[in-house]
Amino acid sequence: AGALAASLALLLAVPRIAEPGLDDALVDGQIRSLQSGHLVDVPTSDRHTVKPWFNGRIDFAPPVPELAAQGFPLVGGRLDYLDGRVVPAIVYRRRLHTINLFVIPAGTFSSPVGIATRREGYSLVRWTSGGLEFWAVSDIDPGDLELFHHAFARAAS
Repeated sequence: AGALAASLALLLAVPRIAEPGLDDALVDGQIRSLQSGHLVDVPTSDRHTVKPWFNGRIDFAPPVPELAAQGFPLVGGRLDYLDGRVVPAIVYRRRLHTINLFVIPAGTFSSPVGIATRREGYSLVRWTSGGLEFWAVSDIDPGDLELFHHAFARAAS
C-alpha cells in the first residue's frame, strides 16, 4: 500500500512535460510553415491587427506583444492544427530566422515548469502563463530562443 501511494504521489508530483509526440508535431508545424509559403494568414508587424484577427477563429485570446526593440520583430499570425485542435501561431523573427510561437490552453495537469529541448535541428522552449501553454520553435540557437521566451513573458505580463 505504501509503494502504491508513493508511486501515485510521484506520478502526480512529477510534471507532465508534453503529450507524447507533441514536440514532433511542433517541429512539423514549423517545417510546414516554412515550406508551404503559408507562414502567416495576417502579415503585419502591428500587434493591434494580429491580436484581434484571432477573435472568432479560436476560443481564447493569445497575447501578442511587440518585441522588435528586443530583437524579435513581429511578422504576423496564422492558424495551425496542433494536438487535435486549431491553435494560433504567432510569428516573430530573429535576424533571418523564423520563430513560430504556438499557443494552446494549458491542461488541468499542465506543468508550470518550462523546458528547452532540441529536435531535428530545431530548438523548442515551453512555458505556461495565464492558463496558456506556449511553445516557441525555431532553428535559432537555443540561447536566443530562451531570450525570446523571457522577452515575450515579460512583455505579455
